[in-house]
Amino acid sequence: MRMTGPVTGSRWTAIVGYSLVGAATQLVWLNFAGVTTVAADRYGVSESAIGWLAQVFPLLYVVLAIPCGLILDRWFRAGLIAGAVLTALGALLRLVGDDFGWLLAGQIVASIAQPLVLNAVTGITGRYLPARDRPTGIAVGTASIFAGMVIAFLLSAVFTTSESLPTMLWVTAGFCVLAALVLIIALRNQGSFEVPPLRPDRSALKVAWSDSLIRRLCFLAIFPFGVFVAMSTFAQALLEPAGVSGGTASVILLVNVIAGVLGSAIIPILVVRRRAESSLLVVSLASTAAACVLLALAPGVVTGFVAITLIGLLLLPALPIVLELVERRTGEADGTAAGLIWMAGNLGGLVVAVVVGLLVDHPLAAFLVMAVIAVIAVPGARALRQPIAELRAQSQP
Repeated sequence: MRMTGPVTGSRWTAIVGYSLVGAATQLVWLNFAGVTTVAADRYGVSESAIGWLAQVFPLLYVVLAIPCGLILDRWFRAGLIAGAVLTALGALLRLVGDDFGWLLAGQIVASIAQPLVLNAVTGITGRYLPARDRPTGIAVGTASIFAGMVIAFLLSAVFTTSESLPTMLWVTAGFCVLAALVLIIALRNQGSFEVPPLRPDRSALKVAWSDSLIRRLCFLAIFPFGVFVAMSTFAQALLEPAGVSGGTASVILLVNVIAGVLGSAIIPILVVRRRAESSLLVVSLASTAAACVLLALAPGVVTGFVAITLIGLLLLPALPIVLELVERRTGEADGTAAGLIWMAGNLGGLVVAVVVGLLVDHPLAAFLVMAVIAVIAVPGARALRQPIAELRAQSQP
């Protein structure tokens, strides 16, 4: 492949810029997750209304995933920069007025930007890293997305009062603006690998969806995404009857995401080197099911820490592994293919969260439902062994 554009410095700078923006999208998304009650009191709205500040993100992602993927496949650099700028703009809009209306406006703008950024995780590595470094690049980019969740939880732990919420929003806006500037400078200064153009008679969506492996990965993504989102949303309520306080549950979830960041940054790299993608997916799903069964039968502080941390450590790395397979499979339509994966995952998150939400007063049943959902996906993960082996053979010179 040839390089396009000027080449200065390490092309990893582009990955660093992308990682900062990826973290920024999650920071804006979850800013109020740990201060819902405080925010509701400050802005004079219900806790449900504050919840919508986060819920607009997965809802709009399902709608915009494919259009944003198509934009990235046609105008990658412009589309990604637009996502970074819109994320910063959304964060800044929340500073215009100290009321719920401006908060919601900022969240909507940032939620439009999110698929432009997250869909680009495979494209940024495919365009700015050689093939040998792409699994590492995808692992780093994905881990940074989860790291943004950690930053959001940490900020909500620091800025806990009504009077401190504006400061939290200023800190968030500063981070988002800085991340956008770093990415823009990095993309202007770094050359990129050429990506084969689509044939005139083929659309990116047709290329992505016509691939049986991509369709199978989309179906598989529904299950781990669904369990993780449902667990993150309702763990505190489901563990409360067992004597787990809200503060303790927040710490458990924070440790869960930190474990996921570490796992996503390390495990996929080792798995790809050992050619064990299918095995890791099977292990992560089976371990998640076992952890959910443990929580169903023996809920408590200790089991909560052990089970939910295990879920984060093994389940979240499934995402970069799946995305790395997508990058290898669809170089000409990677944005759209990644969009399909993210869309399926967000759809799974919405559906499973709704089901678990209906069972929130019945923790035993809720945890068992999540266990069953994880188990259902195990045969599909095992069946990927042969297609992945064929993909690896095709990738070898």
